[in-house]
Parts: sequence; structure tokens; C-alpha cells
Amino acid sequence: MLKKTLFCGCALFALCAELQPASAQVAPQAQDPKAGEATSSTSTQDQNGDEIIVTGSARQQRRFDVSYAANALSQNDITKLAPASMADLLGKLPGIQVESTGGEVQNITRIRGIPTDDGLAIFQQDGLPLFHDVNGNFFRGDSLNRYDLMTDRVEVVRGGPAPIVASQAAAVINNVTVSGSQTPRGKAQLTYGTTDLYRLDLMQSGPLGANTYYAIGGFLRKNGGYRDNGFPNDRGGQIRANIKHDFDNGSIKFTANYLNDHNVFYLPVPVADPRQPTRSLDPWLAFFTGTANTPALRNAQIKYRDSTGVVQSLARDLADGRHTEFWNVGLQYEGDFDDWHVSAKGGYTSGKLRFDALYSTSNPVDGAANATLTAARAAQFPTATRLGYAIAGTNGTQVYDPNSDSGLVMQSQYRYVASNFSSAQGDLSVTRKFDTGLGSHDLKIGAYGSFYSESNFQAYQNYLMQVKGQPQLLDLVAYNAAGNVVGYVTDKGVLQYTTTLNKGNSDNSVLALYANDTWELTRGLRIDGGIRYERYHLNGYALTSQAYNLGDTATLADDAVQGFNGGQQNRTINTGITNWTVGANYDFTSHFGGYVRASHLEVPPSGTIGYAINPVVITTKANQYEVGLKAAFGRSYLYVTGFYTKFNPLNSSFVPFDPATGAAQATVPFISQVIVKGIEADGALNIVPWFSLGGSLTVQDPYYSNLQSTVAGLSAAQVEGNQVIREPKVFGNIRPSFNFSSGDAKFELYGRFEYTGRRFVDFTSFTELPAYHSYSAGVTATYKSWQFQVVGDNLTNARGLTEGNTRTDTLSGQGTRIATFGRPVFGRNFRFVLSKSW
Repeated sequence: MLKKTLFCGCALFALCAELQPASAQVAPQAQDPKAGEATSSTSTQDQNGDEIIVTGSARQQRRFDVSYAANALSQNDITKLAPASMADLLGKLPGIQVESTGGEVQNITRIRGIPTDDGLAIFQQDGLPLFHDVNGNFFRGDSLNRYDLMTDRVEVVRGGPAPIVASQAAAVINNVTVSGSQTPRGKAQLTYGTTDLYRLDLMQSGPLGANTYYAIGGFLRKNGGYRDNGFPNDRGGQIRANIKHDFDNGSIKFTANYLNDHNVFYLPVPVADPRQPTRSLDPWLAFFTGTANTPALRNAQIKYRDSTGVVQSLARDLADGRHTEFWNVGLQYEGDFDDWHVSAKGGYTSGKLRFDALYSTSNPVDGAANATLTAARAAQFPTATRLGYAIAGTNGTQVYDPNSDSGLVMQSQYRYVASNFSSAQGDLSVTRKFDTGLGSHDLKIGAYGSFYSESNFQAYQNYLMQVKGQPQLLDLVAYNAAGNVVGYVTDKGVLQYTTTLNKGNSDNSVLALYANDTWELTRGLRIDGGIRYERYHLNGYALTSQAYNLGDTATLADDAVQGFNGGQQNRTINTGITNWTVGANYDFTSHFGGYVRASHLEVPPSGTIGYAINPVVITTKANQYEVGLKAAFGRSYLYVTGFYTKFNPLNSSFVPFDPATGAAQATVPFISQVIVKGIEADGALNIVPWFSLGGSLTVQDPYYSNLQSTVAGLSAAQVEGNQVIREPKVFGNIRPSFNFSSGDAKFELYGRFEYTGRRFVDFTSFTELPAYHSYSAGVTATYKSWQFQVVGDNLTNARGLTEGNTRTDTLSGQGTRIATFGRPVFGRNFRFVLSKSW
């Protein structure tokens, strides 16, 4: 199916190119004067060089005029930042801390210290989400929203009116797509990377007829990967297209896109010997290229017991990675009727996810100690006198001595998740601007609704393996005094067959009503306020399971295998939430201004609650306060925002891994207040034409307060005032750029210094993730319609760790002051990009 779709896409690209004159040149496009409409140029600036924002306000505005923190990144901006992923792009902005070490998608994004993996950031495409929930079943916004040449610009709103603009939002990331115009334009782009990356991007747009325009584009990509898996890493592609027709008073646009992509997921790995924390594991598991992913799991057999008592065996391939396939169609209408502006948007998404990944579980252990003949093992194999290791599947004949390597062995968990999902969403709003005796009002009233559903199947099982890159699976073998095999603790490397088994479904709906008014009292003084009420209906079921002994006396691996027992948990939740915001903006001059804002955010339980077993159900609530100062002089600017957020309550509950049983423990309820105080700055200095200096800086203090539940092994006193896990107090970047030309050729050299401060892996702030920094650089050469770019990241191979090992260290750390287990940053790599515009 993918091959056929991509072939058709390439054919369409070629056809569209043939429809245009060969001599067509790129022409700059003026901003569309119609309120609220996105434009279709590679610039986000008006004629005065000011950035234009369409996200978060009733009508498009200059960035300087909005009373909240926002950024608009054009294609040119993104090319210069040269991000490796969407998360990497967002991490260049103030107030957004990311862990982009998991691969291309499903990375960690935290907005202003918000301690959730998604930062309550809602991804949109042209002002509407592709899937309603902030987090789907093992996918989130950056899994569905991929950057390519069909992305005209990316707009990011932090705080401010986000709770009114979108559901569940502390931030909004809006991908504005390219629309066609009367002027034909197109671009082709080839990328090669030293990670064995090959990528083709194409885009073509132009007129179809009278007042009718088209745009089509997408990408094809294969990437060997930043780490050496021993199998292909990322492969797949995307195609997006739209047709737009302009009326005298507005426009209508039909959109469609299709994604079919595989992405391998990188999980944390041990980087130091837990027995001797100063001893690096680099000789066996290289910091920058090593991974526990292995070709030995290209044909993993996952066994579980179904509800009829039949043992099922799923054949899975770790190389499939996160396989996301979905299609979306949408319809957008904008129209002006005298003083009224009407906006109607609708979309439908249908897709599936098949997720194969190898998760880290417990720290590696001493191989000899792990092979001790314990009483439990001796009881199973009464004639055994010792246990020893062998390469999995060799019937104990290919002996393995851990001391020939690091002396360690480790557990890892193969996770398979299957989900089908769909989401229908629509938004209808009317906006009217009118004058009164005391200033003017710009009033917007609207309604949003969505029906969204997900199915769920999860099966996890544990393996025993070497501590090295591309590890071989190990069998732990029982031998008698004569050296003969009398049994196995494992079965072809499987330490425990399926230890976690879930199946269920959720069908959900939401209806939201919202209103926002911007009141301009005098020139430069504006007060705005908004409210959004949402009503949720969550409905789902989850099949229950228990452990069964499958009866194979030759191995212990099947002694406690999960199977469905015929039970079912049904769950229905009806809840309503109310979000609001109020702000004031005053521009002292055309170059200096400031604003204040307060907002209230409520986030209801996710739709995934419907198919969870015994979940912690809670509505997260937050009060947010902001004070901003802004200065803009042509291409130079400085935006500084102070923020204070109090979550009360915040659900940080988690599911720990039990190394003794190899299974997930019961959910640990961790309900507390979280307070985040900070300041973020975003600036650019452009004094001379040949040099510019940009950068962002965030200084914050995110900490826990008032733990409200009793957590086993953790007291409130151990947590009170501690730094929120995995959140730095300081992070930012500096970006110098030099420009010069020679004849018709233009050159730009740029660099980037990035810094991430100290973090902790656990609630008790015991185990530290040290601060780290990195250097990146690039050069772009442009000659007429041709452009060549070279980009290098982490040029000095600076070391940094993210995440820790969340399966086991969240409560009290790793037993060491400095983390010995984590997800390393990527090493030095380069990308070469050649593009042609017409």
C-alpha cells in the first residue's frame, strides 16, 4: 500500500511540475488582508519585517501586538535551525525543554516546567488537531505532525490564551500548511546524512483555474539511525495536498494527507558499571552509537494465553519500530459578511499504530551473582548443581562467560502495542469587530466538538541479554554434576513470557463552547478575556488478566504468563471543565510594550483511561500567571516573559517495574502540587547586515509541594521542595550568524551553542543527570534558485544524559549520586542538503 501511494504521489509531483512553465520564478507574496487567513509564502513577516501570528487570536496580528509569548518559524527559519526532529526544533525556543534522544518522533517536550512528557502541548494543522487527545495510545502530536516542504510555517504559543484556543492546552503548536496562489512555485530537496540518511522532499503549488489553486508535497526518507541497531532505522514518507478556491468574500480549502512511516525507538542504556560507577561501559556499549536494540529480536515470539485458554504466539520484528499509518481529510471555510467573519473547519483522521520497541528495565547485574543457584531454581531442577550462561537457542552448548565482556548481564522488555484510532473534529466560530463609546471590541464566539476512539492491545515480555551493543540473547542454563543440561531458567532468551497483557477500547466525545473579546480602549492599550467550557463523555472497557503456568517443566520462563481470564472492567466518565484567561497589553511606544495575563487550565482524564486497569482518575488543574516585556526595532527584538504556574492537583502517578517478577507493579499514586516560577527570554540582535546574534534563555524553579497521597517507600518530607524530575533550572542557546555575498552567490555561516542544566531522575533528587552543552554549525550557499547546505551537530561529541531509567529509578534514584543509566545524547553527525526552487 505504501509503495503504491508513494508512487502515485511522485507521479502527481511530476505532473504538477509539467503544468508549470520551466522559467517560472519564485515571487514574494503579500500578506492576505482577510482576517485570520494564513498565507502561503516562506516568510512570516509583514512589509516592515514584523512576524505575523495567526494562532491564539481572533485575527492575524504582528508578534509585537499580541499579549502572550509566541513564535512564528518560517521555512527559512527552520532551514537555518536545521532540526533533526520536531522536538529538536521546539527545543530551540524559550520555555520549551526537550529530550530529543528517543529518535525522530515521540520525544519528550516540556513547556515551562510542566512535568508531563508532552508538556500539555497541543499540535494542530491549520488550527485543528489531527487527533483530539494530547496523547494517543503510544503516539502524540509529533508522531502525526511531520515537517516537510508543505509546512509553510510553525507557530508556537506558550501559555497565554492556549487554554481557550485548544482543549487540554498549556501550549499550542500550529503547523500552517502551504496554499497555492496565482504565482506557480515549487521546490525539490535532497538530503544526505552521515547516519546513512537519504531523504527527498518535494513541493509544487500554483493555479488550477479561475480563483482556484493547488498545493501538493511530501517526503520520502530512509535513515540508518544515530545508533547501530543492526537493522534499518527509519523508513517511510508522507504526502499532503490541498485545493483552495477564493470567493469575493472568503475562501474554501479541501485538504488531504497520508503518512506511512516506521521509526525505531531508542531507550535508555547503562553507561557505567553499577558495581563500580566510575567504570565506563564504553568498550562494550558505546556511548554515542551503542543500543540494546538487536537483530536477535527480528523474530520475537510473544506468548500469552487468550480468553479461551489457548496459548497464542505473536511473531514480531523489532525493526518495525513505531509503524504509524494514517490518513486525514479536512475542509476549511473563511468568509466575511459585512462586519462578521465566519470560520468553519472540519477534519477526519483514521489510522493505526503497530509499536515494537525494546525497553530498558532494571540496572545490569553481576553475571556470576545472577547465576547463583537459588533455592527457588534448585527446587525446579533438583539435580542441578550450578547455573551457567549460553547463547540463546544453542541448547546450552555455546557457553557464554560474562567476564569475557563487562562481567554484567541485563534484563530488557520487548513491548508490542497495537492500536487503531480515529478522530472527527470540527470548529465553528464567528468574529465581529465593533466600536463603542469606550474603545472597540473584537468579539469571537465559537464551538468545537470531537468524537475520538482508540483500540488497545499490549503484550510485554522480558529477555536476558549481554551488556553490549547489539547484544545477543542469553539462556540461563541448569547443569548437573556431569555437565549435562537439566533445565532452563530462560527459553531461547526469554526470561519471562508475557508479563503485561492488556486489551480494550475507548469511545469518547467532547463538546466545547468558547468566547473571547479583545477590547482596545485606546491606541496601544488592550484588554482581552476568554472562557471555554468543555463537556466530556469517556466510555471504554478493559479485559482483565492473571498469571498462568503454561506447564513446560523444562523452563521457568512460562511459570507466570499473563492470560485473559474472562473478566472485564467497564468505565464511563462524564465530566465538565472550565478554562479562562484575562490579559492586558500596553504599548508605551511603537517599539516598547508590556503585558500581564492570568489564566486557568483544567485537563480532564485522557481517553486512554477507558481501557486502563485500575487507573488513577483525576482532573489536573493549573493557574498560570505571566508578565511580559517586549522591544522591537526592525529585525532586532527582545521578548522577556516571567511566569508562575501552580498545579493543584497534578497527577504524576507511574507504574514501576519489579525486577524480581519481571512484571509491572500496581500504579503508584503520586498526587501533589507543582509550582513553577521562571523567566524566559527570546532575542535577536541585527545591527549590521552581515552579522546577527539570536538566542533564547530560560531560568526556572520547578518544584514539588504538598504530596497528597501515601506512596510506598516515599514520604512527603522526602519530596517537599524538590526539583521536578528531569527538569533543568537553566537551559538555552546562542546562535551567531554571518552573511556575505560574491556576485550572484550568497553565503551564510551560523553556529549554535546549547546548554542544559542539572536535572534529577527521581522524586527524592538523589541521582543527578549532570549538566551538558554542545556546539553545532552550518553553512548555506545560495546561487540563484539553487541552494546547498551543510549542517553539523554536537561537533565536539559532548556527552549528556537524558531521562534516566524511568522503569525503576523514579522513586528513589539509581543508588548512585550520578546517573549510571540513561538515554545518551546523539554524537557528532552531519547533513548535506541540496535544493532547487522554481
